[in-house]
Amino acid sequence: MTLCALVPSSLCREAEDKREATRKIGYVARAATVFGVDRLTVFPDPDGAGRWGDGFVETVLRYAATPPYLRKAVWDRRDELECVGVLPPLRVATRTGSGSDDSGSLRQGIVTEVGPDGRVRVNCGLQHPISLPVPDDRNVAEGERVTVRVSSRRPVRAKLTDESPPGFGVDRTDLDTALERSNAGVTIAASRHGQSLTSGRLGQLIGTIDGAGGDMTVVFGAPERGLPAILGVDTDAVGSATVAELSAADDTEDGVDTVDAEDAVTGRRPDGTRFDLWLNTVPNQGSEVVRTEEAMFATLAPLTLTE
Repeated sequence: MTLCALVPSSLCREAEDKREATRKIGYVARAATVFGVDRLTVFPDPDGAGRWGDGFVETVLRYAATPPYLRKAVWDRRDELECVGVLPPLRVATRTGSGSDDSGSLRQGIVTEVGPDGRVRVNCGLQHPISLPVPDDRNVAEGERVTVRVSSRRPVRAKLTDESPPGFGVDRTDLDTALERSNAGVTIAASRHGQSLTSGRLGQLIGTIDGAGGDMTVVFGAPERGLPAILGVDTDAVGSATVAELSAADDTEDGVDTVDAEDAVTGRRPDGTRFDLWLNTVPNQGSEVVRTEEAMFATLAPLTLTE
């Protein structure tokens, strides 16, 4: 089960200063943490970036995703990080194992020294860097970030693992590439021009997501520059994709002809867009503009419910 969220590089376009822009990105990081997003991807929106450099959003998100105990070791002084003191704490929940071989908690670490004896020293937020053996099938370099499973602190017992650390990862890629990932699952575009989310539609949608193995990718726009504007899509066309088309093949619901099930999963939509569904999760919005961080909370909250 993988949950990915995509935000544009222009999500801070209305911020008046760097402090406000940084705080806004912090709330995006909070939403990703609260709802268990596995990967937060920044996709380019060069026409709407405004005054902020193209890499500003990605850099601040990467900093926010770095555990506090590693930030000093990982990050040098950078102009983009001038106001990171306003970032809200993420307080990522510790991920623990359940079996005898996987007991303990996962922590992110950074390799501070590579020894000649097949061991490395890793700073993972304990009192001192710890010495760990490197598995025979793995090469680790100084400065590399690794995941450590700590089963005991006194005495220290830990090992390197290939598991993903708690929290979310951050990357940057174009939208089409992100939607074509093998674990993209059901792809949803959050937009006020999409199908309104109702209680009945939510149950059907969650069932569809579960049927796709729980994988889901949700894409968000920027303030006053939603996804139709970013992608150059006609707003009259995006609402034609319905939830019924995700879960039924060769059938008709509410007078709308559905598409082939394979087409629904792969994103080949009758309206020519990239998504399985355009979804409006704030159908009765009282503000003219729903900000990206607000849309993330409003959208991820219902979509991460379970049946």
